[in-house]
Amino acid sequence: MSLLDSILDAPSTTVLGQGIKHIGIGKHGSKPLPPDLLAECRTALTDPATHPLQRGAFLGALIAKGPTPDEQMLEEVVGKGAFSHPTFFVNKVCPDLPLGMLPIATKLVRGHHLQVSEAEQLGDYLFGNGTCEAFRGLAASILRVRHETNDEYHGLIRAAERQFSPAFQTKPQTKLPLVQLAEPFDGVENSYLITPLLAKFFLGRGYGPISMVGLSGGPKFTLNALDLFMHLNCEFLLGNQELSILPENYGWVLNQKALSPALARWTDRRRIILKRPFLATLEKVLNPCRARILVTSVFHITYQMKMAELAMMTGFDGVMVLKRGLEGSLSPSTSRASGLLCAIRKPDGHLFFQQFESDLPAFAPFKTDADTVHPQPTPADNARLVRQFWDHGQTPDADFDNRVRFSHALYGRGLTWIESQLP
Repeated sequence: MSLLDSILDAPSTTVLGQGIKHIGIGKHGSKPLPPDLLAECRTALTDPATHPLQRGAFLGALIAKGPTPDEQMLEEVVGKGAFSHPTFFVNKVCPDLPLGMLPIATKLVRGHHLQVSEAEQLGDYLFGNGTCEAFRGLAASILRVRHETNDEYHGLIRAAERQFSPAFQTKPQTKLPLVQLAEPFDGVENSYLITPLLAKFFLGRGYGPISMVGLSGGPKFTLNALDLFMHLNCEFLLGNQELSILPENYGWVLNQKALSPALARWTDRRRIILKRPFLATLEKVLNPCRARILVTSVFHITYQMKMAELAMMTGFDGVMVLKRGLEGSLSPSTSRASGLLCAIRKPDGHLFFQQFESDLPAFAPFKTDADTVHPQPTPADNARLVRQFWDHGQTPDADFDNRVRFSHALYGRGLTWIESQLP
């Protein structure tokens, strides 16, 4: 087994993997390294067998959160004074980084935000064939811990769009307005997905649904939308020219691997880095098919408005962002406070938005005391439920049926509002 294979099998069990889990949480949640792990990380940073992605991600998280006095001892591994001298730090941690990337790397280590053009240059390197994996881990970790700005996302989006396969670079000729469905690619571990039935719902409302899917980069690996659509024997979209044909059944399904091999190559990197980098957000708002409306979800409620802003940045005219979906998916919770943020782009470019909370009287019939837990759901079981509901309007699982009907009511309310606002 290669070193890469062994790290992919259990990235969180490595010493630096455990360290990343402590300090790579976010600018307000990172925890100091306990003394025993701190000593082990010091040794791991000097071990030539340590994966450069984890070395970069660990040091990036440490710099972004700020080393504690005890963690300052790790500076010795890099070089005396490295934590106080960003250029020196970058040269020691990323010795094979191209000279042209040094100003951007130094700016990141200083804690400064990037301009759009700088973020675009960074994205070109992250998605490109440059050899310095340590820098990829470093940059992704710094961005995540201190949170990316909209300007940085703008530049990264431009770089990602250049990586689309030629078949998705052309403008589609469609007979229906398009709706893009996009939930986290890591999927769920204790619930079922309803994404294909949402696609059917939007098809019934006169839209061409496109479900964005891809392999899971973690931290969950049990069941995601790609697994489900594969078990439903769906045909996957191979290019925008196919959008001229009216969709059937579950609409179109777009696999990230077909859209952009460069983006798909980050799946293994994300598993090694452990924490969800910028791409977990960015990949949901990319709009290769020129869809008019985005339907997506967020795990952190504070990201609801950011997702709406990013959707406008990639050319969507309207967006629906679900909060507190089951495990962050497009499946709404029937027991917890949930809701939908709907937004449209006005002619002057500004956002106009409306919230629909789950405690509205119209949604009362769907509310329950608790959401049913389905540990370790399988794609086969999920596909069977989807087919049963598709054919009969119900399944033996009352919780699943109620959730689908609630989603139709909730997203239907949001879609009606968007339609009333858009010309």
